[in-house]
Amino acid sequence: MESGAIKRPEMAAVLNAGCNHGVLAAAASGLGEFITEKGGDVDRIFGVSGIDPEQLASPTLSLGLVNYCRVMEEAARCSGFDNFGLHYGRQFKPQSLGLIGYVGLCSATLEQALHNVVNAFPWHQHDTLTRLTDKGDCWRLDYQVRHGAILCRRQDAELTMGMFMNLIRHVAGRHWAPREVHFEHPRPEQWHEHCKVFDAPVWFEQPCNAMIIPKKDLARAMPESDPMLLLVMQDAIRRLNSATPRQSVVDRARSQVRLMLMQGEPALPEVAEKMGMSSWSLQRRLREENLSFTALVDKVRCELATSYLQQRQLPVSEMALLLGYSEVSAFSRAFRRWFGVSPRQWRQAS
Repeated sequence: MESGAIKRPEMAAVLNAGCNHGVLAAAASGLGEFITEKGGDVDRIFGVSGIDPEQLASPTLSLGLVNYCRVMEEAARCSGFDNFGLHYGRQFKPQSLGLIGYVGLCSATLEQALHNVVNAFPWHQHDTLTRLTDKGDCWRLDYQVRHGAILCRRQDAELTMGMFMNLIRHVAGRHWAPREVHFEHPRPEQWHEHCKVFDAPVWFEQPCNAMIIPKKDLARAMPESDPMLLLVMQDAIRRLNSATPRQSVVDRARSQVRLMLMQGEPALPEVAEKMGMSSWSLQRRLREENLSFTALVDKVRCELATSYLQQRQLPVSEMALLLGYSEVSAFSRAFRRWFGVSPRQWRQAS
């Protein structure tokens, strides 16, 4: 594409779009074709995941975030292409991202593009953490889905990091590489492909998905900078979110519990503080949903345990630590209470 020659999105579609309650459909551009290319049954995968193919035709329609993350996991599983998200993200061009992509492309510099995209990302995708943290000579770009009902999200994390990288490579060149890449999920079997795609050290089982970006690489001017179009894109993506409902207290509590498990047993006061509530208020709100804090922690652990057991390269001993147990025996006792068998027996039978 020539400098200054951005192809404008269809303005009528942008300005007349509905509300975003999950993630904008632009995040799944070309998904059906990519599934077919990798040998997956598109109709079956979309059906199981609750994805309406007609929604994907309009980049400003909203997909449920649960459905979006599930379709990526189902695509990887059903196609037998374990690194589905990694390679889907690798080929994802910024122009295909719709509004959030143009927010980046229309910015003045690459550094401003990253800041603008991070600031606008909560309007593009809900229940998600995106932030830039100053680490001296680098920026750390964090990304993490924080929807309490989404446990399996490896494919989404890998494709999203690929999308961010492609925005930078759009300006810095295809050989640009971050200093490091971090993923919160366990190391997959074909992890060497991740190192090749990012051309950088890749670390797994980290607290958050992240990319370490040298500041010196971000001074470049964006070749298609357009201040007026940037304002239009920022206004349009905000308007899509004008009537979006808030995440429930239970889902917010689930998200906080999940984040704290890697540091040990979650405590009610700490979770309540993270949510901006008192312990008493959180307990009361949970009781209204016929749920105690102890039961919530137990439920999150149970759901995460089944997710981790599907990662067959992850030892049970490491799984216990990820679930906040100080000893493997405590995890084994809890698992038998949930399912009547040991974790190893469950894994062998699945």
